[in-house]
Parts: sequence; structure tokens; C-alpha cells
Amino acid sequence: MGRVEGKKALITGAAGGLGAAMAWMLAREGAKVAVTDIDGPRAQALAAAINGDHPGAAFAFAHDVADEAQWVSVIEAAVGALGGLSILVNNAGVGGPLSFVEGDTVENWQRQYDINLKSVMLGCKHAMPHLRDAAPASIINISSIAGLAAAPGMGAYNATKAAVWMYTKTIALEAAKQDWNVRCNSVHPVFIKTPILDPFIAMAGGDEAKAHERLSRGIPLKRIGEPDDVAYCVLYLASDESKFVTGTEFKIDGGMTAQ
Repeated sequence: MGRVEGKKALITGAAGGLGAAMAWMLAREGAKVAVTDIDGPRAQALAAAINGDHPGAAFAFAHDVADEAQWVSVIEAAVGALGGLSILVNNAGVGGPLSFVEGDTVENWQRQYDINLKSVMLGCKHAMPHLRDAAPASIINISSIAGLAAAPGMGAYNATKAAVWMYTKTIALEAAKQDWNVRCNSVHPVFIKTPILDPFIAMAGGDEAKAHERLSRGIPLKRIGEPDDVAYCVLYLASDESKFVTGTEFKIDGGMTAQ
């Protein structure tokens, strides 16, 4: 317990799935957390649940991560509520399989660019002054195994998640060059039991078990992941245990990319 005692974290896309698991994990280990999501009421419900177990640990904000003005206002409000900012987790993301010939559109690419990539840039840009003030600090960008290995029908998702991977390295090197003591790393999960798998479940006729079995076929550990599998990695990167780790990608993939 207490691995991030005194840390102050902002987590985007945190109303459910991976973001919620991260928020619970960091709060249990001593951090204060600002959970943000485009679904404000769900973010408020999560903060209330966390505060039920860890009074005063969580705050919630409605947040469209593709909107720069909202980034400015949310960070200002979160810094005021938390008393500073030492951890930024850029977790918000969208995906879904679409054939580039039959189903993909410019609108789909724009949406995934805005939420998966542009939001990461906006978060890093507007959080950095506060992170420098609270150093040692950590930026954790949630990419995907899809940012490292391509798959049919995943063009926009592959491209945006690969860009997050490389952008993370750029931020890490710039922060190091400037002696800001702000680390930046990316996390690359494979299939995790969250709503992002819903399109695959729909493709399996609504049969969740069948969808999970299909998705796990290429994973050496023969299963898909749990949200806490990713949250534990985020906890390590948020803590000072990772003080000499920056510009690195962490694969949470059951061995998939080792093949």
C-alpha cells in the first residue's frame, strides 16, 4: 500500500473500462485522482464510489478530450481540486474494425485521430507546466498492441495508436533534454475485457465467450486480459519506482508480440 502516496493524477476516459481500473488502483495506493470522461454523470458516479472507500481521494469532470478549451479548463479545475498534478494518464480512446474499402470513412479517421491522438498532444501540452512544478512526474499514454502490429480492417486505429507510441518517445526526449524530470512512457495492451471489445462481440452474434475465444487464439497465454493487468503497469509507471524509465513501450499482451 502507498506506492503513489501523495501523488495527484488526472485520468481521461475514466468512467469505465481501463480508466476506471486505473483510478481505483491509484486511489488504493494513496493518490488523489481526477477522473474525466465525456460521460460526466458516469465519471461522477465513479468518483463517488471511490470516495466511499477512500474519502476525498477522487474528483470528476466532464471532458471532451478532442476540445482544447476543455483541456485548459479541466486541467485548471483538476489542479485546484487535487492541489497540483504529478501524473497524467492519457487513456481516452475509440476503435472498431472497418474495412478500408467497404466501410471506412474520412469521418471515422477524423474521430479516431481526434480522440486517440490529438487528445494526447493536448493533454501533454497543457499538463506539462503543472507536471514540471510537481516533478518528479509521469505521463502515461495508453496506446495498444495495434500501434505495434497491424491487422486487417484496423487502419485508423493502427495508425493513431502507432502515432501515440512515437509521440510518447518525442515527449520523453524533450522533457529529458530540458531537465524537467517528467517521464513519459506508453502502454500497449492487447485485447482486454472492456467495452472496446463490443464490436467483436457483435461480430460473434452477441456471444461474448465465443468472441473472447476467437480473440485469444493468437495470444500465447490463451486468454484475453483483465483491466487490472493494465492498471498494475500504470501504477508502476506512476510511482517513483520507475524513476529511471522514460521513452519506453510496455506491452501487456500475453506474449503476442514475442512470437
